[in-house]
Amino acid sequence: MLLRPLLVRYALARPNARSSHRVPTPQGGGIAVLAGAFLALGAALLFLPMPVAARDALLLVMAASILLAIVGAWDDIRPLPASIRLVLQALCVGLVLLYAAPEIRLFPALPLPLERALALIAGVWFVNLTNFMDGIDWITVMGIVPLAGALALAGIAGPLDPASGLLAAALFGGLLGFAPFNKPSARLFLGDVGSLPIGLLTAYLLYRLAGTGAFTAALILPLYHVLDATITLMRRLARGEKVWEAHRSHFYQQATSNGYGVSEIVAQVALLNLGLVALAAMTIAFPNVWVQFAGLFAALLLTGILLRRFSRKRFSLAG
Repeated sequence: MLLRPLLVRYALARPNARSSHRVPTPQGGGIAVLAGAFLALGAALLFLPMPVAARDALLLVMAASILLAIVGAWDDIRPLPASIRLVLQALCVGLVLLYAAPEIRLFPALPLPLERALALIAGVWFVNLTNFMDGIDWITVMGIVPLAGALALAGIAGPLDPASGLLAAALFGGLLGFAPFNKPSARLFLGDVGSLPIGLLTAYLLYRLAGTGAFTAALILPLYHVLDATITLMRRLARGEKVWEAHRSHFYQQATSNGYGVSEIVAQVALLNLGLVALAAMTIAFPNVWVQFAGLFAALLLTGILLRRFSRKRFSLAG
C-alpha cells in the first residue's frame, strides 16, 4: 500500500495496556477505504442517470464523511479533547440529517424538532460506537461488510433507493479492498480516519432504510455492534468510569481474555451478522407485525447468546 510508509511515520498505533495488538502497527487504512469507495461512487455519479436530489444527497454525505475523516486523522496523529470531537461529529451528523435526508420522518406523531434531536443523538452515538468497536483485527470488516452488502442488494431489489444502494455497494467494495491488510494479524488498522466516517455512512444508510418503513430491519442489521457498545457504555457509566477513555471491557475484548482467538471471535461475529441479514430480509419480505416482533426477538436472542459466550471463560476439556 502506497500510504504505508507515511502512516508508519506519523500514525503508528503502539501497544498499551488496553490494546489488543502486541506490535506497533500503522493506522490510517480508512483513507484507502474512503478513497476507493468514493472514486467508485464518483464514477457512478458521472455515468449513471440519477435524480438531482439523490445526486446532491450523495455528494453532501460524501463531503460530511470527508470532514469527519479529517477529524479522525487529526485525532489519530494528535488526540483531540473529547468535547471538540463530539461537537465536530454532531456537526457532520446534523448536516447529513438536515440536508441529505430532510424528508425522512420515522415517528410522525413526534414534533419534528424532537425527532431530529433524537436522530442526531442516535447518529452521533452510531459514529462513536463504530469507532469503539474497531478494536481487534477484522471486526469492522465482519460487522459492516454483510450489512453493506445487504443494503446494496436492497438498493437493487428494493426497498432502498438506488442511490443509497450505490453508496452501500461502494462502502462494501472499499472495505473488501482493505480486508487483506487488516486480517489477523493485521498489517494496517482503519484508525479514526476510517471508523468515524464509516460509522456516519452506515448510520445514514440505516436511516434511509428505516425511512422506507423497514424500521425493524434497520434495527436488526447492526445489532451486534449496537448492543456490545451500548451495554458496555451503560456498565461503565454505572461504575462511574470516564467513558471517553480507552478500555478493554467490550464483549469482544473480554473474549480475547477468555480464551478465544481473534480469528474465532470475528468468525462468530460474521456468522451472527449473516443471520441478522437473513432476519432483516424476513421482516422486509413479510411486513406483518408479528413477523416484525418475531424477527427482532430472534435477533436479540442470537446476539445475546453470542455476547454471553464472549463474556464467559471458554470451556475446555483439557481444563
